Amino acid sequence: MKSLVCVLSICLPLCLVAPLHAQETVPPPETAPQGGMSEGLDLLGQGAQLLFRGLMSEMEPALKDMGKSLSELEPLLRDLAGKIGSVAEYHMPEVMPNGDIIIRRKEPLPPPPVPEPPTPDPEAEIEI
Repeated sequence: MKSLVCVLSICLPLCLVAPLHAQETVPPPETAPQGGMSEGLDLLGQGAQLLFRGLMSEMEPALKDMGKSLSELEPLLRDLAGKIGSVAEYHMPEVMPNGDIIIRRKEPLPPPPVPEPPTPDPEAEIEI
């Protein structure tokens, strides 16, 4: 009985696949009628090129201004990056109800060392 089930489970899908017929073939590009799909694709390509050229000509002045602004901000951003260090050391920013933004460190910095008070010179004069 088990062998019959195994044979049927293998043969049944093969029997269902066998009667499929071949589909129509598309003629090769050399025999494709001219003025059809290829001409339409060429026109679409030309239209896309014209569209992107127009966009670039309109956006070029704005991109140049943006480049100048970024070059002016570069020293400030480098200084800020030096002070912050790695962004992974911080939690996500929190916006307080009054609009303040708090960015907390994941591990607080150790407190700065307290400077020692100067030792008085025993031979120095005391001013009264």
